[in-house]
Amino acid sequence: MKFNEMIDAITPDIFERLVQAVELGKWPDGVKLTEAQRANCIQLVTAYQARHCPSDEVFRIGADGQLVTRSKRELKSELKGESTIASFPLNNPNEVN
Repeated sequence: MKFNEMIDAITPDIFERLVQAVELGKWPDGVKLTEAQRANCIQLVTAYQARHCPSDEVFRIGADGQLVTRSKRELKSELKGESTIASFPLNNPNEVN
């Protein structure tokens, strides 16, 4: 089975079990993961998240497997949207926009 086929075959239930195995260091039946199993599970979880769990986080893995980052400008424009309560200029702390 190829890697992409394996990712496509993972169900949400299997994904949760893999995440739990990585978090706890053991399988649901209590058997401890080997280092190789842990590394493989992390890789599968990351690949599944990239393909099936879209995220708006600043640093994430995209569906193509590449690291996705957003620029400072993009983050500032997102944070300074309609939900901004107040903005304070740096040169005059008594002035409120």
